[in-house]
Amino acid sequence: QVQVVESGGGLVQPGGSLRLSCAASGKFYNIPTWAWYRQLPGNYREFIAAMASGGGTNYADSVKDRFSISRDNAKNTAYLQMNNLEPEDTAVYICKANVRKNPGRPSADYWGQGTQVTVSS
Repeated sequence: QVQVVESGGGLVQPGGSLRLSCAASGKFYNIPTWAWYRQLPGNYREFIAAMASGGGTNYADSVKDRFSISRDNAKNTAYLQMNNLEPEDTAVYICKANVRKNPGRPSADYWGQGTQVTVSS
């Protein structure tokens, strides 16, 4: 079974920075795409950023100039560097790993449980 676990959340003051990590474990072939979302009130899940295995990235307009996604394929880990945080960034941040278990087979999405980020003075 594939497990996805986030870490690195916490309380930070406005203007501060945090770096979230997301690690995938289990038996699989590769991870074509990593993505980060955040859970907002009302259970709405907002897309934040994604990164493909070739290095291409995509960001929500609300975070484009402040957040940066990266990945370490050797560690099966993705990161979300968040700078200049605002109170509106407060949310549960959830990682999604699109995992291919065997070469040539379709991939599937695996979600983590999320990590709380609170931006407050």
